[in-house]
Amino acid sequence: MAEGRYFFALWPDERVRRRMAKVAQAAGAKGRVHHPEDIHLTLVFLGQVADERQRCISEVADGIRGKAFEMRIDHTGYWPRPRIIWAGPSETPEPLSQLVFDLQNGLAGCGFEPERRRYKPHVTLYRKAARSAAGAVDPPIAWPVSEFVLAVSGGGAPDGPRYRVVRRWPLAAAGADSEDGGAGPHPTP
Repeated sequence: MAEGRYFFALWPDERVRRRMAKVAQAAGAKGRVHHPEDIHLTLVFLGQVADERQRCISEVADGIRGKAFEMRIDHTGYWPRPRIIWAGPSETPEPLSQLVFDLQNGLAGCGFEPERRRYKPHVTLYRKAARSAAGAVDPPIAWPVSEFVLAVSGGGAPDGPRYRVVRRWPLAAAGADSEDGGAGPHPTP
């Protein structure tokens, strides 16, 4: 794999990307705003990946049988320790929780340690930001999710995008059956 730090993510379409950029702009915060083309929601962070793990990672993603869903980005928040302003959903859609669980569970077989903290879906808007009050995103952003991606950081111009999508995997349309019948049991995350 190329140099850089890898992660699985949800990558918004252009409409959602523009809305997120407007939310960041409206925050009017001081800090390092994310480039609009870098806006994403991380599912699982992998870090640097040795070439011998590449096949395992792809096989795990190839085996995911997740369902498409809609996420509602309806509020912003601030984490003081990492100094991050973020936007996210008040409620985590069940298909998103399942997707993260399935990825983490599969990646454990590739030697990756599952995240111990509870998954908190969010889109980073600013890094190294001054304190910011939490607020509502009004109107909320409806984000239709029909795929997940493997992305890598690194490269790019200082004022350009920092992330690049390496590969995409589709999610099954709502109501569609997967190859295994779609109704197989899944442990809850």
